[in-house]
Amino acid sequence: MTCTDLEDHYSFVFFTMMEDRMGMTVTSGSVTIPKDEDNLIGISIGGGSPYCPCLYVVQVFDNTPAEKDGALQSGDEIVGVNGISVKGRTKVEVAKLIQGLKSEVTINYNKLHADPKQGKTLDIILKKMKHRVVENMSSATADALGLSRAILCNDNLVKKLEELERNEHMYRGITEHTKSVLKAFFDVCKIYKSFGDVFASIGVKEPQPKASEAFTEFGEVHRSMEKYGIKLLKIVSPMLSDLNIYVNKAVPDTKLTFKKYVDSKFEYLSYCLKVKEMDGEEYAYQTLEEPLYRTETGNYEYRLVLRCRQDARARFAKLRSDVLVKLELLDQKHVQDIVFQLQRLVSALSNYHNDSHAVMKTANIFPIEVDLPGNTNPAVSPYQGEEEDDDDKLLEAT
Repeated sequence: MTCTDLEDHYSFVFFTMMEDRMGMTVTSGSVTIPKDEDNLIGISIGGGSPYCPCLYVVQVFDNTPAEKDGALQSGDEIVGVNGISVKGRTKVEVAKLIQGLKSEVTINYNKLHADPKQGKTLDIILKKMKHRVVENMSSATADALGLSRAILCNDNLVKKLEELERNEHMYRGITEHTKSVLKAFFDVCKIYKSFGDVFASIGVKEPQPKASEAFTEFGEVHRSMEKYGIKLLKIVSPMLSDLNIYVNKAVPDTKLTFKKYVDSKFEYLSYCLKVKEMDGEEYAYQTLEEPLYRTETGNYEYRLVLRCRQDARARFAKLRSDVLVKLELLDQKHVQDIVFQLQRLVSALSNYHNDSHAVMKTANIFPIEVDLPGNTNPAVSPYQGEEEDDDDKLLEAT
């Protein structure tokens, strides 16, 4: 064993003894990552000499070979490149070492096994609250209060949510109004049926053939109008069901997904702000040339926040994609299905009125000749005796 090997061995042992892992564990591994056409694997590196005894992955960029491979994550320690130890090197030296390799790069790493709950501290929760407050402010108000607005606060999805809520309110009104109209319409249909039954009954009892035929025909017309009304209700009921699904299921489900998306966005912003603050702290200590405990002991706290930021960003991206898909589906339903259903409603009402008008025109039965004496009920009227007494008295007086 050479002197250099002994130095590396003892420095590793010393670093291992001095590490403050904060309860986290690491496991060793190796991965070979192909390079892209720009000679990159898609990671940024932090730490390294002279301030930190280890080098680690700060970020894995989207749509890069490292991101597609999935082995490396933010916070993982880089211990070697193509079998060459990087202990004691600066991050610039390691970056140049990786860039100098062609085709592919083999990275030896220590995988950081961190519990995301450990990184969700009170500070992160307070930062989430701050972002919630700031997002609802105008830029002028935030500037006047000395609060910075993150770029994600100007979220175009918020405007789409407001538009969705307006549509929801409109469709709820349409649904309630349609329900009351259909209920009243059903009551009218029952009245038509009652009219039809009454006229048909009169037609059956009427001794005059023409009058009987006229009353019967008039009763059938009203019964036909009742049938047209029931047909209309059968056409409209599924349409109303679709409106209810849109208003009571599709929209609330999208709003719930949006709520989760907003929460994930604020959490991601909070970790971004935390990383920025910790970077500023490190820079300040380096400027003053003073030691910083967390960096000298492996910077595990910072690496934990990096991992939490990566996880929060993945959740944020997934939920944003889910919200966009659901909003697009709702837009399609709004433009195509809902509008089409409303057109069908108007068309069904128009057809009903046209059919009713047509059947009423065929019932040209007026005037009706009725033999009233022949239709007089033979039963004695309760006033008949009084009327005869009055006539007798009138005759006597005469």
